[in-house]
Amino acid sequence: MSQFRHRTGAQVPRSADPSTNVWLFAGGSLTARLRAHGTVEVVVVRQGASALWLAEQRDLTCRCVYACEVILLLNGRAAVWARSVAPLPAFHGAWKSLAGLGTRPLAELLFKGRSLDRDALVPRRLLRHGPESRWVRPSTVVAGHVENPLVQPTCGRSSMFWRKGQPLRVFEAFAPWVTQLPTPRTGQ
Repeated sequence: MSQFRHRTGAQVPRSADPSTNVWLFAGGSLTARLRAHGTVEVVVVRQGASALWLAEQRDLTCRCVYACEVILLLNGRAAVWARSVAPLPAFHGAWKSLAGLGTRPLAELLFKGRSLDRDALVPRRLLRHGPESRWVRPSTVVAGHVENPLVQPTCGRSSMFWRKGQPLRVFEAFAPWVTQLPTPRTGQ
């Protein structure tokens, strides 16, 4: 089990929907929470050098990143879109194991026996034409899981992980039906 030292952060307003808040602010492994509801598969959409979103630029203060973009399927249905980015020096340093994950969940890297710092979870409402929404639609098609536009994510969260002083920013967007699932305690 990882040992996290939570870094202090500003208070973030919560959603009006309590069930959404439970998912947006749940610590520990998101994959473990999903597994409590069935089979989780990881579909890799893209890995490699990437342009930064504005929020990533603000959080990472760099220009070049390595990105890993995946979709987590729950019982064969697109449930979570995730994008993890690390500055290239961090990717070649503390976060070099990102490249070898393949279809294994990032949780295996973050929550198994490592000592990491983690900033507070920051919720985000996804704008219809914002960078996150523009990324979700085509990545769903690339992964072969065309979803009804009504089940496209409208909310997500980001968090910064730190290992040996090097950052990894993780963004997760939730299909609306996922935030209505009960969130079991995972102990992680």
